[in-house]
Amino acid sequence: MHDPANLEFSSADMLAMGDAVLRRAVAHIDALATAPACGDLDDIEALCRRLREPEPATGVPLESLLEPLFNDWIPRSFGTPTPGYLAYIPGGGIFPAALADFIADTSNRYTGIWQAAPALVQLEANALEWMREWMQFPATARGLFTTGGSMAMFNAIACAREIKLGTDIRRGTLYVSSQSHHSITKAAKLAGIAHDRVRTIAVDAHFRMRVDALQAAIDADRAAGLQPFMVFSTAGTTNTGAVDPLEAVADLCTREALWHHVDGAYGAFFHMVPVLRPLLAGLPRADSLTLDPHKGLFLPYGTGALLVRDGEALRALHASEAGYLPDNQNEFYDPAQYGPELSRGFPGLRVWLTMKLLGADRYRAALAEKRALALWAADEIVKIPGLVLDAPPQLSLLAFHLEHPALPTLAAQNNATRALMQRVTARGRVMLTGAQVGERFLGRICVLSFRTRQAQMEACLEDIAEETHALLRNAGT
Repeated sequence: MHDPANLEFSSADMLAMGDAVLRRAVAHIDALATAPACGDLDDIEALCRRLREPEPATGVPLESLLEPLFNDWIPRSFGTPTPGYLAYIPGGGIFPAALADFIADTSNRYTGIWQAAPALVQLEANALEWMREWMQFPATARGLFTTGGSMAMFNAIACAREIKLGTDIRRGTLYVSSQSHHSITKAAKLAGIAHDRVRTIAVDAHFRMRVDALQAAIDADRAAGLQPFMVFSTAGTTNTGAVDPLEAVADLCTREALWHHVDGAYGAFFHMVPVLRPLLAGLPRADSLTLDPHKGLFLPYGTGALLVRDGEALRALHASEAGYLPDNQNEFYDPAQYGPELSRGFPGLRVWLTMKLLGADRYRAALAEKRALALWAADEIVKIPGLVLDAPPQLSLLAFHLEHPALPTLAAQNNATRALMQRVTARGRVMLTGAQVGERFLGRICVLSFRTRQAQMEACLEDIAEETHALLRNAGT
């Protein structure tokens, strides 16, 4: 007799369901090479309205759900896993990480405290230790995996606030550049640092934080009776890929006794490659560092990380005890003692399994290739009549705009640059996005998908050249 309270599936059912999903997923990956880099987003509002639905009182066959998911709904989105995705900051979604998630979800082990799954937590600790070594942080450093850069920022600010301000939070001031990621201000607010205590520092002609302006802002706040406590610099901004003068900022923070956080969500993993480390000189001196493995390690979205130089400072912020929990132990890494979550899954398995399968050397080769592709693209951009390179790639991102006698005003140039991004994307081979930087709208190419190779870059530059020519021809008539 049917038992409605029984939620178990038979072995045969699970194998059949797993096979159906795997076949769909592999077919989806196989099709990415020719899939449009930006899916069909026309009339998307109407689609989403049609998708609103009441609760399903009874179940339906899995195939009836997979069919629209893979054929109708997934394609109606940005093609983030496609090799032509050069927009925003790409996230990869490398296949072994999907296997890791499947293992983590089906084994369903609790990793909030070490005692619950000691060996599994140790694997996660290993992955964090690898990151620490790649970033050349000291052995005293500790960290945690987060869902992304925003949560890493929040934890870093909370840690710095505890160390530098104690309970006198309102006097504290925090410093970011005009090109810093907007998530910092949001994270600061969540950590108790109101928006009127966040100072925006001007950048130089290369979009890097001006250390002289930073010093002046700190001096002004001290004179006003406030308490400067934290500086955010960026190892690769989202707008232009700029790397702030990390060494000079570190010198200033040491002199002024301020906490120096480096936002390396986009760029820090280039530090894995020894020959590229000079591009990020000063990064190992940071008090804390944001990392996004879902960018530089090509993992699925939702994989972030934080490293803190003084691991005990992070532990002091988060460690807690309860009568129903085992006593805290000190020898082994214990996630709940270094982060805000007690209930958590097994996020570190994504990093551990993928790195063990591929090896760090293949990652270094892939990262070096992405920078080489960006350098090649920058060389090609300057050959196209009408394009001006505003930001050569410091890592793997470049920015440019249209400028021509047929575009006599800044507004005309901005409109043409914006149209260029749209027209190239509409061709389907690559997806590009731009950014408003001051009064100038810039086109961008960001090379960070593990699937992006020379063929995609050649297609990108071919489409840019043809659409630039068409835009300028039309503007002159």
